[in-house]
Amino acid sequence: MKTELLLGDEAIALAAIHAGIGGAFSYPGTPSTEIFEYIQRYVSKADSIAARWAANEKVAYEEALGHSYAGRRAMVSMKHVGLNVAADPFINSALTGVNGGVVVVVADDPGMHSSQNEQDSRYYGEFAQIPVLEPSNQQEAYDMTRAAFDLSEEFNLPILLRIVTRLAHSRANVRVDDPAADNGNGKARERMAAPDPNDWTLVPSNARRRYRRLIEVQPQLREWSEKCDYNALKLAGKRGIIASGIAYNYVREALGERDDFSLLKIMAYPLPVEKIRELIDHCEEVFLVEEGYPFIERKLNGVLGVPGKAIWGKVNGKLPPDGELTPNIVANALGLPYDAPVASVDDLTNRPPALCRGCPHIDTFKAMIEATGKHPDAIFFSDIGCYTLGVLPPYRAVHSCVDMGASIAMAHGAAQAGAFPVMATIGDSTFAHSGMTPLIGAARADADMTVFVLDNATVAMTGGQETMAAGEDLVELLRGLGVKEEQLIQMEPHAKNHAENVELVTKAINHRGLSVIVARRECIHNRRKAAAEPKPKAQPACITCGE
Repeated sequence: MKTELLLGDEAIALAAIHAGIGGAFSYPGTPSTEIFEYIQRYVSKADSIAARWAANEKVAYEEALGHSYAGRRAMVSMKHVGLNVAADPFINSALTGVNGGVVVVVADDPGMHSSQNEQDSRYYGEFAQIPVLEPSNQQEAYDMTRAAFDLSEEFNLPILLRIVTRLAHSRANVRVDDPAADNGNGKARERMAAPDPNDWTLVPSNARRRYRRLIEVQPQLREWSEKCDYNALKLAGKRGIIASGIAYNYVREALGERDDFSLLKIMAYPLPVEKIRELIDHCEEVFLVEEGYPFIERKLNGVLGVPGKAIWGKVNGKLPPDGELTPNIVANALGLPYDAPVASVDDLTNRPPALCRGCPHIDTFKAMIEATGKHPDAIFFSDIGCYTLGVLPPYRAVHSCVDMGASIAMAHGAAQAGAFPVMATIGDSTFAHSGMTPLIGAARADADMTVFVLDNATVAMTGGQETMAAGEDLVELLRGLGVKEEQLIQMEPHAKNHAENVELVTKAINHRGLSVIVARRECIHNRRKAAAEPKPKAQPACITCGE
């Protein structure tokens, strides 16, 4: 056993490799991106694992499911809002079950560091009626990921591993087991025999049978949760604490050397009801400390609460209902002193993010703003990407950003309401993710709107991952989706082309029908990265004479 310094994301990735996965599947999204990138780096040294970015999270999940059907272990990773995109196959995979083990890693983002909301993925696990694991530190992230694959194959179900930003993006020493005991030096395990196709074909007759099977396995899952080491109860004083996931660390820091609180640590779901009952029977008051929604607290309170017991947490305001927890916040809720200084974003000088110098989106927005200057009622729908920063001064060229791909669909809806002019901005990666489908409808209706596909040839916001369609491939794709040649405009967003670009945008606005503008210029960081890469040395034609 050796020790490595790893991010939480990296610990999960390494554990998946050591568990013998045959494939990793993902779409980039902070704070989960580094999981897949770590596996990609490993694959560059050993090609025993399939690892290519998917077009979106739904596709990634379905690829993982197909990988499992073919008998190999698979990991699929995404951020919490990505699970919204993948919800359809995720929920249905609880009915089909798995063949090779499937672990679904979902990174929630309390505090919304880089997300639209703070949703808690434990509710998805309960909705699908599958086990959920919630590690509290990097070591547990590694250990639980490896165990999750065995658990998946034991119960013939996908396993959801829920982490949060603070765990995903902090480092700790992790004791790493020898992979040879599982699968021979981290190589993919042998393929399992093919499953019964009737179990995977969810026509009503099969689906009813498989749903009944899912219901029947629930008592076994509850029994497993009660007995597993991930849920641990220590009875002491009459004041009790239930802590889950990373929040357990905040509780331990707040308590320090104190041992007068009874403590139930929960890292596995379904909830260990008997352990919870034992804690409640022993204590007079119980504090619920969990990162995310008050998932456990609401279940414990039910509709009428627990007679004769005081239950404290987020519901009654003892803990803040949003944002991240800290040891200081937890200590205050418990009525304990906590002297360690706690850094806060409120202590820092406010420096809002901005588009990078040399970013092609700057010149696109400038042309768009000038071209719409005579239209005070212009509406600008935008999407998920670094170009969303166009909402800030001096551009103010973003009026909405709701979810991946929403810009085109919302623009079409606004056009149908009679708004004019209506503009939509969407990046090349987001377009491939979920912008193509609404554009098919807009093209078919010849909707009176202008769509800007901002082609910088990369997934820039999450670190420059590969994009599915850029350059001429993107233009051909737009034609294939029904955009007519006379409606398709290409421009290079650059200061030297500003006057020409304003004319092109003005022309697109004046065309009463659909116009699509491809604003194509490579991300400035991609160009710098390419320029910094060492050029391969020319090989001599003849190894004897060198000529």
